[in-house]
Amino acid sequence: MAKLIYAAITSLDGCIEDRDGSFNWAMPDDEVHSYVNNLERDIGTYLYGRRMYETMKYWEPMYADPAQTHVARDYAAIWHQSQKVVYSRSLADVDTAKTRIERTFDPDAVRAMKAEAQENISVGGPELAAAAFKAGLVDEIHLFVSPIVVGGGKQALPDGFRTPLELLDQRNFGNGVVHLHYRVLAA
Repeated sequence: MAKLIYAAITSLDGCIEDRDGSFNWAMPDDEVHSYVNNLERDIGTYLYGRRMYETMKYWEPMYADPAQTHVARDYAAIWHQSQKVVYSRSLADVDTAKTRIERTFDPDAVRAMKAEAQENISVGGPELAAAAFKAGLVDEIHLFVSPIVVGGGKQALPDGFRTPLELLDQRNFGNGVVHLHYRVLAA
């Protein structure tokens, strides 16, 4: 059975974007980006809400762009080769390869996807991840904590949700980012 993994780059105060909706403070350097790339190699399918999909589709043309750094092209190739499911009631169409739209998030369908998948599945975006957490679907969390306090904004983890975690790994990077890898334990 595949694992459902939630990964996010956050500020020290737990935000994925600040009050203005910006996340330009969260840009990983090559060391962090390379580490993320290696984690993402095990992902066969990405689950996104509309906003996260619209942010991530930036990577679609980058995999063949020789002007990009090796690390960026590597991530773009990983992303391009994976399946993508976008949960949106408003998005009419998608313009990236291997992508389909689902109108509603169905926990039972995701459970079936996990049972059938040969590779792990990633859930992206805090709102969709909150639904997956509340449905008991998330198996692991990867947080990349950036050395900045942004003073509020969109939280990486859902409010009102409580679950025990087991620390599996941690790593410090030269730019001050700390990676925390947790297994979600049954409550």
